[in-house]
Amino acid sequence: MNAELAILDRDITPVGHDYEVVRRVIEKISLDYRDQPSLEDLAADTGETPTGLQKLFTRWAGLSPKAFLQAVTLDHARRLLASGMPLLETALELGMSGPGRLHDLFVTHEAVSPGEFKARGVGLTIRYGYHLSPFGIALVMVTDRGLAGLAFADAGKEQAAFEDMCARWPNAHYVEDMSATAPYAARVFDPARWRADEPLRIVLIGTDFQVRVWQALLKIPMGRACAYSDIAEKIGAPSAARAVGAAVGANPLSFVVPCHRAVGKSGALTGYHWGLTRKRAILGWEAGQLQQNTQAAD
Repeated sequence: MNAELAILDRDITPVGHDYEVVRRVIEKISLDYRDQPSLEDLAADTGETPTGLQKLFTRWAGLSPKAFLQAVTLDHARRLLASGMPLLETALELGMSGPGRLHDLFVTHEAVSPGEFKARGVGLTIRYGYHLSPFGIALVMVTDRGLAGLAFADAGKEQAAFEDMCARWPNAHYVEDMSATAPYAARVFDPARWRADEPLRIVLIGTDFQVRVWQALLKIPMGRACAYSDIAEKIGAPSAARAVGAAVGANPLSFVVPCHRAVGKSGALTGYHWGLTRKRAILGWEAGQLQQNTQAAD
């Protein structure tokens, strides 16, 4: 199935999925953070009871709406240092006495050759499938060499996400095959399966410059952030901060290659290809994972 002919042949919109409620809460927090909305305000906005919302959000993120609000408001984001100051500070009632043990995705990666990239997918078969994730619907794309694409979509926007990804490799052959993509989706979004002795195989399909930027992103630990200018320094191109930003935005492996940990020089979160609300959601979810790891280690 070629990219231009691919269509969704069934409705995969999740019913009653946690992320839709969480998305609305994060959106309100993002817009009204200066007013520090209460749990009751957030519950009223989503049609949930305060108790129900507290339980749902804590189950999803690993921390309460109040802790999430304190952790990812823009005021805190702007205080990040480009040198790698912890993204979520330990004094924000997260119950973290120290940084704890960082538990990040362990991946093994390879890049396609320049010739393969220039062919824009000629001879390449990409299998794809849609899966529920903590951050909405995830479009997962794999080749026989490993995970090649991961995108996100809100309900009803699945086709747009597919077209966006296919435009990167327009000459590839696309096959809908959830049986091939399901194991990758299960591993990516389950922290219990992030194991160094069983690394996740990924393949980076991009220009040499893009691949260098994506490799640098892989080295940013969970719970930390890095400015575009610092990434430019790390790859030996100190004057290319703007080009680094473009490469970060073109990252085809969202979440796995953590482009959400790239920030502006001031520490501001700036943009995210799949939506700034989703970027805040991922950062908050990671905060919950770090909190759980720290508590388990105590």
